[in-house]
Amino acid sequence: MADDVIDTQAPGAEAAPQEERRGRGRGGPGGGQGGRGRGGERGGRDGDRRRREPRAAESEGEELIEKLVHINRVSKTVKGGKRFGFAALVVVGDGKGRVGFGHGKAREVPEAISKATAAAKKAMIRVPLREGRTLHHDGYGHFGAGKVHVRSATAGTGIIAGGPMRAVFESLGVADVVSKSTGSNNPYNMVRATFAALEEQTSPRTVAQRRGKKVADLLARRGDISPAQAAADADAVVA
Repeated sequence: MADDVIDTQAPGAEAAPQEERRGRGRGGPGGGQGGRGRGGERGGRDGDRRRREPRAAESEGEELIEKLVHINRVSKTVKGGKRFGFAALVVVGDGKGRVGFGHGKAREVPEAISKATAAAKKAMIRVPLREGRTLHHDGYGHFGAGKVHVRSATAGTGIIAGGPMRAVFESLGVADVVSKSTGSNNPYNMVRATFAALEEQTSPRTVAQRRGKKVADLLARRGDISPAQAAADADAVVA
């Protein structure tokens, strides 16, 4: 009986020291945890920090407005059959005067959209808005065969635009605008032409600083408002 008890306990009793020796010598379970513990606590914190950073980026990305404008599928005939690919056009904006667009290509739709979104976030531009709802003045933009006209509108007009142009204005934060596309209806050309028109937008404050004048003087020259109203509008101009 005594021998049997010794035999049943011996393997476990001898296994633990062997595992400890093996872990210390070769970074096994015992030493491996110790090795990670020596640099492991710091490595674990770094790992947690790296895992938290994407969440912060995602939380910042949630504040942006993302619009999928167009997805194009292409195919390439190879020896084994057809190989499909996708191209995505995405417009991204913060709804407060910043907007950008980008396109990405991949074998799968989600990957193409993610590439396009990342490219759009890197290429965002700032557009001055009047009262935070419409454009300061009319504009014209073209790219290739795409030609667009944009006009400022009074409150309550809404977004009079279609297709890719509407996605740009909604992401930008424009609430009242009148637009017209007179050229190609290719979504890429329309988006680029719309951005060309938006890049030409300037605010009265910028023009006044460039010309060395007061904002009220520039607004009063429009002729449809009184000097008092021009002074009040000048105080309301923030960009």
